[in-house]
Amino acid sequence: MRAVFALVLVVGMALAGVAVYMAQSYMGQTETALAKATAYREKVGKLVEVYAVGKAMQYGDPLTQADVVSVFVQEKFLPVGAFVVPKDGPAEKPAAEPVAASKDAPAPIPALFPKDTDKPRFIMRSMEQNEILLVSRVTEPGQMAGLTGKLEKGMRAFQIKVDVASGVAGFVAPDDHIDIYWTGVAGGSVSGEVTRLIESAIRVIAVDQASGQGQQSGSTVARTVTVAATPEQVARLAQAQATGRLAMSLVGSPEDVVDGLVEVDSDKLLGIERQEIVVEEAPEVCSIKTRKGAEVVEIPIPCTN
Repeated sequence: MRAVFALVLVVGMALAGVAVYMAQSYMGQTETALAKATAYREKVGKLVEVYAVGKAMQYGDPLTQADVVSVFVQEKFLPVGAFVVPKDGPAEKPAAEPVAASKDAPAPIPALFPKDTDKPRFIMRSMEQNEILLVSRVTEPGQMAGLTGKLEKGMRAFQIKVDVASGVAGFVAPDDHIDIYWTGVAGGSVSGEVTRLIESAIRVIAVDQASGQGQQSGSTVARTVTVAATPEQVARLAQAQATGRLAMSLVGSPEDVVDGLVEVDSDKLLGIERQEIVVEEAPEVCSIKTRKGAEVVEIPIPCTN
């Protein structure tokens, strides 16, 4: 009996040891996995749930709730203007309550599908499946895709005639930015024609009849380029187009605005420096004429003026 009790005690202690070992091993594995998960979370950072299109969409397509999906993006790489999914799910509520924005704070992003309207938004440019939806990629609810949807408050659409010689025909596309140069006779002290930069980093909103990326054919040379401009810029461009020739050059970044006067005439182009000829005036001489018999004599006197 004692032998059986001793055997049971030994087996029990062995099983307890195995259980303790397995528990320690499991806790060690759990701690390792937790540490890896924590390190991965710190590396990835906070994730934000945003809206994306669930299928490829073209310019002018209506956007409904059936066309969108939600994806997660790292907060530090969140694109500006992305539509964030509300925390309570993709409901028809604003992503954030409107607050009094400070001067430097970005404007709050509106809801993708506002609760107070059932009108759809429209796609402003071609988008691929799972591409993140941005404010700049869609119109306001109920607003059709077109030039008016691409104009900000106070801006006007102005059409410029272009050809192969204009510099960007065939390469410029909607939403690109261009510099515009005017060449003509300036008049005044400048002789001959002069080329001057009149507008810098101005936004193109349409090329011919194409106002969205993907609508333009690369094999066709553009005839017109439509830009978004203020009324004052429209007046300058209209005057420049009527009095000379316009040429354009592509700008890599909309922030790359040229400040100051950029002007080249024939002398600057050829490196000619014209020297001003100074004409020295002869000193004034005053005199009186006196007759001595038949002879007239001129006698110099001090000038009184």
